[in-house]
Amino acid sequence: MNGRHWPSRPDRRAAVISAGAYVMLFLLGAMQGVFGSFQYSRLAPGLAIALALLIGVTCVLAAWGMASVSGALVTGGGWLIASFIISMPMSNGSVIIANTSAGEWYLYGGALCVAVAVVASMTRWFRIRPQ
Repeated sequence: MNGRHWPSRPDRRAAVISAGAYVMLFLLGAMQGVFGSFQYSRLAPGLAIALALLIGVTCVLAAWGMASVSGALVTGGGWLIASFIISMPMSNGSVIIANTSAGEWYLYGGALCVAVAVVASMTRWFRIRPQ
C-alpha cells in the first residue's frame, strides 16, 4: 500500500446509494419545475399557489427522508434551476411562464416556499436539544 486509505466496501456502497438518492431528489425537483411551468395556469386559479406549496412540502419531506438539510437544498435547487431556465424568454419572443399573477405566484411563491422549506429543515437539526 502506498499510504492511501480506501474506504471499505460497505462504506463505498452507502456512498453510492446516497449519491444516487440525491441525484433522484434533484431530478424530482427538476421534474416538478418542468411540470409546474407548463401547468400553473390551467384548471383552477389557485393551481399556481398549490404547485408552489407542493415544492415546499417536497423539500421538507426530502430533508426528512435524507435526515439532512441537503435533501431540501438539492430538491429545491432542481426546481429553481428548471423553473427559472424555463421562465427565460426565447429568441423568438415567446415565453412559457407569462408575466401574469398566476405566473408570478408560481415562480416567486415557489422560490419562497423552497426558501422556507430549507429554513424549516435547518431548524430541526440546529435546534438546541435538552440534556
